[in-house]
Amino acid sequence: QVQLVESGGGLVQPGGSLRLSCAASGSIFNIPTMAWHRQAPGKERELVAIITSSGHTNYADSVKGRFTISMNNAKNTVYMEMNSLKPEDTAAYYCQANVLRYGTSLEEFWGQGTQVTVSS
Repeated sequence: QVQLVESGGGLVQPGGSLRLSCAASGSIFNIPTMAWHRQAPGKERELVAIITSSGHTNYADSVKGRFTISMNNAKNTVYMEMNSLKPEDTAAYYCQANVLRYGTSLEEFWGQGTQVTVSS
């Protein structure tokens, strides 16, 4: 199996910053992509940012210029630096990875989520 463990969420004032981390562990051969999604109460889960193992990134329009996703391939870890946070960024943030395990095809795994609350 593969486990994704997130950390770094919390309460921050508007305009503040947070850094999320997500480490994948288990029988992993390769991780082509990792991503962060979020879900606010009463809303559908949405893709926030995605990164490939070669470093290509893509962001939701709502976070462009404020959030930065990065990946440490050697550590199977993805990060997201979140700056200029707004109350509308409040949500549970979920890490997602497409993982190639030894002897299997590509599989999707999710973390348990970490809460980010932006409030004064």
